[in-house]
Amino acid sequence: MSAFEFFFSFYGLVLGLSVAVIATGLATAIQHRKKIRIGWLTPLLALFVGLDIASFWDSAWVNFRHLPFSYGMLIAGLAIALVYFIAASLVFPHDLDDGQSLDDHFWANKKVVLMLTIMANLIGVAVVAIANMGRDGGMTIIQGYLINLALYALLVAPAAFARRARLFAVLIGLHVVIYLVIAGLSVVFPNSMFANAYAEAPAAEAAR
Repeated sequence: MSAFEFFFSFYGLVLGLSVAVIATGLATAIQHRKKIRIGWLTPLLALFVGLDIASFWDSAWVNFRHLPFSYGMLIAGLAIALVYFIAASLVFPHDLDDGQSLDDHFWANKKVVLMLTIMANLIGVAVVAIANMGRDGGMTIIQGYLINLALYALLVAPAAFARRARLFAVLIGLHVVIYLVIAGLSVVFPNSMFANAYAEAPAAEAAR
């Protein structure tokens, strides 16, 4: 096992737990569907967080493979994964009561969940910037990530503070569509820029 494989197994384990938390919450809600009102807001939030975690998983594979293993790298990965885990844990309520509407839980926790995903992305971009600083083509990679982060925040931050369900649906729904389109194109064109969730991934590969 290489140093990167050791790091990625740890990083992937914690991110995998985040996905498992979302899946467990959804399964529990479906199980109690006759006693509670699920609605569509919480499932949409869960879908976004799940896709966001997957995109970050993909980003780690692309950008961290060239780095030598270090304790600092492990801590950075742990910080990102733990932030995602907390966000994922807040998507669905832990206790369900008869007659409960998941919309109430959604409005109480939506802002925290989305701000945590923004925080995870901020940490991730900072790690990528440090990893590629002084590297051939590194500034191009960093600039690409900063642009992606700006576009990400442009959709997610307003959704975090949105008080209308329709506005939230438009902003987060658009981001979900972007993720799904990129995922579909990466399957159809596996060797293109769409092979990774971030458009600058090929530049990262070229700089190796």
